[in-house]
Amino acid sequence: MTSPHAAGSPAQASSPEGVHRVSVLLYSDDITVRDAVRAAAGRRPARDVEVVAWRECATAEAVIEAMDAGGHDVVVLDGEATPVGGLGLCRQLKNEIFRCPPILVLTGRPQDAWLAGWSLADEVVPHPLDPIAVSDAIASLARSRVAAAG
Repeated sequence: MTSPHAAGSPAQASSPEGVHRVSVLLYSDDITVRDAVRAAAGRRPARDVEVVAWRECATAEAVIEAMDAGGHDVVVLDGEATPVGGLGLCRQLKNEIFRCPPILVLTGRPQDAWLAGWSLADEVVPHPLDPIAVSDAIASLARSRVAAAG
């Protein structure tokens, strides 16, 4: 279980050129899903958002440790991960971490959007992953995180 503390302030706010530099925590037990998310977002998911660091986790325990350590601006959780799915993990993180970073959950299908609502996710993208939807969601969450810190 995580402690009810702040998950760290944004790792990097915005640069003088107006680019938001962010750190992303990515959880999936499937390396192909992690690869697909990183490829979809790329280094620059938007003109004003740059991903400066990826922290990949293959287990829920690793996610909890990483969240306790703090320093992540955006979190991406795979709802189809096993044995601990990203939807339940999202709800746990949102309920236990003060000022939890914004979370994108990846659902198994579009009809699972209601589960994402239950999980308290900030954004949702269904499988199969649309690279534009993934990069747009990460950019949107990065902007919201930086705006909340400012």
